[in-house]
Amino acid sequence: MISIFVHENGDTRREERIEPRWLHPSSGVTLWVDMAAPSPEEGHRILSDVFAFHPLSVEDALSAIHHPKIEPYRDYLYLILHGIDLREREHGFGTRDVDFFLGATYLVTVHDGHSRSIARWRDICDRHEHALAEGPVGVLHRIVDTMVDNYRPEIDALEEKIDLLEEEAVLDTGANLIRQILALKRDLSSLRRVVLPQRDAVGRLARREFPQINDEMTYRFRDVHDQLVRLAEEAMLFQERITGVLEAHLSTISNRLNVVMKVLTVMSTIFLPLTVLTGMWGMNVPLPHFPGSSDAQFWWIGGLMLAIAGVMLALFRRNDWI
Repeated sequence: MISIFVHENGDTRREERIEPRWLHPSSGVTLWVDMAAPSPEEGHRILSDVFAFHPLSVEDALSAIHHPKIEPYRDYLYLILHGIDLREREHGFGTRDVDFFLGATYLVTVHDGHSRSIARWRDICDRHEHALAEGPVGVLHRIVDTMVDNYRPEIDALEEKIDLLEEEAVLDTGANLIRQILALKRDLSSLRRVVLPQRDAVGRLARREFPQINDEMTYRFRDVHDQLVRLAEEAMLFQERITGVLEAHLSTISNRLNVVMKVLTVMSTIFLPLTVLTGMWGMNVPLPHFPGSSDAQFWWIGGLMLAIAGVMLALFRRNDWI
């Protein structure tokens, strides 16, 4: 679906087609073209034929997911950022990329149709006639700021999961907990892989590198950059915490295994001399007899076995082996 918004003479309206005069820097028009899940033919027709973007940037915009980045071209900036993908919530942390083409009078966005941030600003443009009054850079800032704001609930949810796993790590030895820890560790790796380059890309917008970004917008992008810096720091902190949770859980399992092995070792060590004793008295050869009748021999040997076991347990206790 292609949505075309034009701000001209103080009024924002939808249009069905793009007029070439709107693309001229002196037109005084602000144009926002949003392309939601465009077909390859439709995408090439608008990006290449109408806007004449560089073939490499057009190829990136219409292809699979890329890492966040920013690339300046002669007449425009090409920017890739990632937003949270709520459809992946049940299966883990996921993001979707959004491509931006920023020119002097226009902003073109390309995505797969599942961007909450862009959907929100499309609705605002439909309801408010001054939504595009600050120009294409203003629209870019508002969309990017909304995308970054949407990270906060997901970051808080990840933190709650880590808190819960920290409590369970020392109590539960089941394989399911290991799977949860490893799944969360994978989500945090994905978060870092997206947030760090995204922080750097927005940081370039905040450093007055590009003529399309004026001083006022530079200050606004600094605020977005600061949020991404905090997200990147939290992502690194969370990864350290989940690594600690995994190590603590594995240590707990190892300690419990050691306790079990200690008990089994004590039992095996105690039964070793008893087995020797019963083996000797089970031989079919003449052996020394204890005092008393033949019926008393069983009780003599049983008592001797108990005495040996008691002495060994006392020795283990004295040496702090049990």
